[in-house]
Amino acid sequence: MATKDFVGEGIAYPLRLDSTGRLALVGGVENVERSMQLILGTAYGERPMRPDFGCGIHNLVFEAASVELISRIQTLVISSLLRWETRADILAVDVKFEGDNTMANITVKYRLKDSYDVRNLLVPFYLIPRDVES
Repeated sequence: MATKDFVGEGIAYPLRLDSTGRLALVGGVENVERSMQLILGTAYGERPMRPDFGCGIHNLVFEAASVELISRIQTLVISSLLRWETRADILAVDVKFEGDNTMANITVKYRLKDSYDVRNLLVPFYLIPRDVES
């Protein structure tokens, strides 16, 4: 079975037209990466017809950067990707804080099922620091 058959195709984002004037499609690794970005970028309840779709990291946006927060982000990312993106094996999730701890770079190490091609997907997650003086 070819990888394209297993992974399928989806509509390219941002929307664009292909050379025939139809909506452009993406397949293979690009399709899986787009799906993972969509899962991690969607908060629970954001989709009315599927309120359990997405990832719970959006509830952590006001949390202070800490080792505990790294662990919580890793747990939420892994559980969401295991549930919603079954075409990929999630090997590891690494979280590093940058920019005065206002951004967490989430690196997802994965490979397509039945493949030996290990890949990394970087997803930025922005934290909003609480006012300590308020």
